[in-house]
Amino acid sequence: HRNKTILFYFNILKCASPVVLINLQCPTTQLCVSKCPDRFATYIDVQASYRYRPDQWNYFRQFCKPGFNNPRKSVAQVLRDEDCPSMIIPSRPFLKRCFPDFSTKNGVLTVANQTTFKDGRGKTRNVTDLREAANGINNVLDARSVGMKIFEDYAISWYWILIGLFIAMMLSLLFLVLLRFTAGVLFWIFIFGVIGIIGYGIWHCYWEYDHLKGIPGSDLTVYDIGFQTDFKVYLQLRQTWLAFMIILCGVEVIVILMLIFLRNRIRIAIALLKEGSRAIGYIMSTLFYPIVTFLLIAICISYWAVTAVFLATSGEPVYKVMANQTLCKYANLTCDPETFNTTNVTKLCPGAQCTFAFYGGESLYHKYIFIFQLANAFVFLWLVNFAIALGQCTLAGAFASYYWAYRKPADIPLWPLFSSFGRAIRYHTGSLAFGALILAIVQLIRVILEYLDHKLKGTQNSFTRFLLCCLKCCFWCLEKFLKFINRNAYIMIAIYGKNFCTSAKEAFFLLMRNVVRVAVLDKVTDFLLFLGKILVAGGVGVLAFFFFTQRIPVFAQEVPMLNYYWVPLLTVIIGSYLVAHGFFSVYAMCVDTLFLCFCEDLERNDGSTAKPYFMSASLHRILGKKKLSPKKA
Repeated sequence: HRNKTILFYFNILKCASPVVLINLQCPTTQLCVSKCPDRFATYIDVQASYRYRPDQWNYFRQFCKPGFNNPRKSVAQVLRDEDCPSMIIPSRPFLKRCFPDFSTKNGVLTVANQTTFKDGRGKTRNVTDLREAANGINNVLDARSVGMKIFEDYAISWYWILIGLFIAMMLSLLFLVLLRFTAGVLFWIFIFGVIGIIGYGIWHCYWEYDHLKGIPGSDLTVYDIGFQTDFKVYLQLRQTWLAFMIILCGVEVIVILMLIFLRNRIRIAIALLKEGSRAIGYIMSTLFYPIVTFLLIAICISYWAVTAVFLATSGEPVYKVMANQTLCKYANLTCDPETFNTTNVTKLCPGAQCTFAFYGGESLYHKYIFIFQLANAFVFLWLVNFAIALGQCTLAGAFASYYWAYRKPADIPLWPLFSSFGRAIRYHTGSLAFGALILAIVQLIRVILEYLDHKLKGTQNSFTRFLLCCLKCCFWCLEKFLKFINRNAYIMIAIYGKNFCTSAKEAFFLLMRNVVRVAVLDKVTDFLLFLGKILVAGGVGVLAFFFFTQRIPVFAQEVPMLNYYWVPLLTVIIGSYLVAHGFFSVYAMCVDTLFLCFCEDLERNDGSTAKPYFMSASLHRILGKKKLSPKKA
């Protein structure tokens, strides 16, 4: 291929196929040439005149496969074997590829001053077909070019992306540490903000209601005007604004009543959030435990992927007939590539090829490959759930050791995280595996239901679709419920060391006895952590935007030259959100553990000298206790 630096397409018309965008490849034979053709010619014409015009043959065959020089071979066989292109057209090199030499004459698209050409298969076609094919190649080149530019942007900005993620990590850590001071302030600002917004909505609805008084047509009812596609019509009615005002008043009353009756539980939830921040401050190593979980899950994914690939590629390669004609009776039948050209298939289906389809066979083993893939998927789900369970139990054990330390932090054991991890591995592996097994079974059933739903999408049986939809919904709810139960069961396992079933039962009934506290704590925690994720991702994203768009004068000279500044920007934003999620997942586990310990503390102890509370002083004050009872010696 020396000095052959230009790519030539045998049949550029195939580049207009939609397959081009899917595979990023034009489905025709491609050849490296030293120069593009400069004339119209077809193989049929060249072969017919090669005896008395050998110069035409010598020119045409430079665009055939290397080594081919047999003009006596029949046209059908040459085109079938793709030894030579069926036609050549005047072209010029563009982006190292031979493109038709388009020009416009009197507003008409032409190639070499011609508006039509012969395609070498007995048809005369318009040059607009060539333009569609060229556009298909351009789409491929554009897609590849965008991919290369994105790769280049990552290559020159990766260290700045890492710096952005490091800043996100520090902001997440700072947010968690400051929650002990700001949790209550953030929550009450949000609550009073909601009350204020609803109050403004009530006033605005009343103003609109009073403003429409006396305007013709405003006293009509919604029933009088019927259904209208333009929603603005309803806004001209007094009845609409009256309905909005009544609804907002109802919501306002409900919010205020909930705050009045749940105020003590909200104070407990905020106190537990502050206590969680204090616990993480004493056991900082827990913030980095998600890295261990991530590595374990990465190993599980690698094992599953390698096993799935080995299963999918086990057996002999199977080849099938790929035919251009839709009526070819041999289409999709198995074939042998070594003897394919000697069969009648190519004669009955011109242009048919024997292409690789998949790996497989007819043995008993190959018939049950799908079952083996399901088993592999089940093992993968089991291992991933076990890795998550191990992380939850480890963190729960570390934070439980903080809560049950009477004098904090003096009584907190040394290396609480490592001690908890050792206990989980040594004593609780079976319980964690059993909990992960139950969850994996439900998840596998959901996978099978999704597979069946995909296969039955074309069916017209409404009952089948309804039944599948109900089953999917039920198992989705069951999975969420099991995740909730497992999470709290692992906390009880870390505290008491009992088996999974006993821990799950005790955790469930303990939560049911404190169901209102659970609901309040869950919503308060979700709100604050969501706010933290938005603050971290948004703050780092704004900083990255100003940096990569050279709007920070101090660092303007350090900004790399990028093709698309949004590539590292989106990476930093998404990465910051994931970093914050990793840190805050530890915090959520801490709060859940402290809550269960708090509920157990209330039920097991009474604050007396014999049974002192282990809770913090702030929780004592909320519960109405004047001071901590001295611990019994």
